Amino acid sequence: MVPVEVLEVGGEGALWKFLLSGAMAGAVSRTGTAPLDRAKVYMQVYSSKANFMNLLGGLRSMVQEGGVRSLWRGNGINVLKIAPEYAIKFSVFEQCKNYFCGVHGSPPFQERLLAGSLAVAISQTLINPMEVLKTRLTLRRTGQYKGLLDCARQILERDGTRALYRGYLPNMLGIIPYACTDLAVYEMLRCLWLKSGRDMEDPSGLVSLSSVTLSTTCGQMASYPLTLVRTRMQAQDTVEGSNPTMRGVFRRILAQQGWPGLYRGMTPTLLKVLPAGGISYVVYEAMKKTLSVVGSR
Repeated sequence: MVPVEVLEVGGEGALWKFLLSGAMAGAVSRTGTAPLDRAKVYMQVYSSKANFMNLLGGLRSMVQEGGVRSLWRGNGINVLKIAPEYAIKFSVFEQCKNYFCGVHGSPPFQERLLAGSLAVAISQTLINPMEVLKTRLTLRRTGQYKGLLDCARQILERDGTRALYRGYLPNMLGIIPYACTDLAVYEMLRCLWLKSGRDMEDPSGLVSLSSVTLSTTCGQMASYPLTLVRTRMQAQDTVEGSNPTMRGVFRRILAQQGWPGLYRGMTPTLLKVLPAGGISYVVYEAMKKTLSVVGSR
């Protein structure tokens, strides 16, 4: 969710620094954890009761098909979409924050939840085509696409413009459990920190990282079934006989795999949370210091 402090009066001049630092941190962390991300998508789409696939099995299959470099398939567009996603999210959040609280206010829990959810919903609506392209490129076979533009061209020629918004409904519905769980856990940890008698204004880096990591993990677990359905809808042409509707995909998964099938690929998702958070935090702090030094000259 969007940190409020960078949008307050004292942090107005630091907004561009936050966006740049966050984009760089996101790019490095996504690149560092790309093999786990691809394994997650691979397991979400191809793992089943008849073809059970664990993490090592998924990684082995990908390496056998396309070599070690194939573990980073789809990472280019995953990094490319960071900038528009951040820019849209923060712009919308700032407008919502000003509407709810005024320029000088800091939104309480409910308003922050609503503003954050609206910001994520609008940003996801605009970048959904990039999400579809990322899923297709992540799952592509060797030689299937020449690149990003060729992938987009083939999708449009074969399925039309609507194909770029497959998985949109579960994507939007997933924002609600994710945002509520994420913020609720974070607020609970914040209350525990305050009850311990410590200063919330300046928690240590380890405390901040641990709080964000735990709240993000809980949010991902709450919305994971919808995330899995979204991925399978976006990759429907790679899954023989898949149903393009959200209800149809849910029924297909439950009929073939039962309730555990809604959590296929959860292992790499959980494994990448801590390294992704750690890399993001280190790179973000380093970028902030570098930009502060550059800005002071």
